[in-house]
Amino acid sequence: MSKEISILPIQSFYSLDDRTVAATVLHQEPLIMRFERLLTDDECRQLIEAAAPRLRDSKLVNNVVSEIRTSRGMFFEEEENPFIHRIEKRISALMNVPIEHAEGLQILHYSPGQEYQAHYDFFGPNSPSAENNRISTLIIYLNDVEAGGETVFPLLDLEVKPERGSALYFEYFYRQQELNNLTLHSSVPVIRGEKWVATQWMRRQRVREYGLISS
Repeated sequence: MSKEISILPIQSFYSLDDRTVAATVLHQEPLIMRFERLLTDDECRQLIEAAAPRLRDSKLVNNVVSEIRTSRGMFFEEEENPFIHRIEKRISALMNVPIEHAEGLQILHYSPGQEYQAHYDFFGPNSPSAENNRISTLIIYLNDVEAGGETVFPLLDLEVKPERGSALYFEYFYRQQELNNLTLHSSVPVIRGEKWVATQWMRRQRVREYGLISS
């Protein structure tokens, strides 16, 4: 093991303001964890219903529509209403990063055959956004998928099945770039049914002018 220290203290349970979330470590370095029942069934439903009329074709980080990413998605405005604010605050507390560092909460929808091929969430060194790079990701599964739609880390031989209300966390802020590179991941094609997820990315420095610091 290296001397790297994770952003998230590793625990079996995380006590948040309004719930306790059970956690399982899937990989140590880079740290990848699964959380159970982060959102209730009703919260998942509310996010889907709020996002559905606002979906647009997903784009890559360079703002280009590509066959690499064939889902549809949208972003909520930062703290755009009390419900979104409550979810963002819970996520911030769990990820152990102040909400000022959070991008807007994104919702993605995948129909059968849609996918997001292998990619990194952090920005490459030639990207202007790398000056304030992403450091961690939380993917919340908003529904059960009949078949397909798993999140796969091909370099780690790791596969995570979507289950409603559960979440997948991973981080990539390490000094050792090879650890960051191991977070290469994909959303494999949905075979039957549909897939809804909420994604939160955290940045190294603040990106919001206003916000609450999680405690």
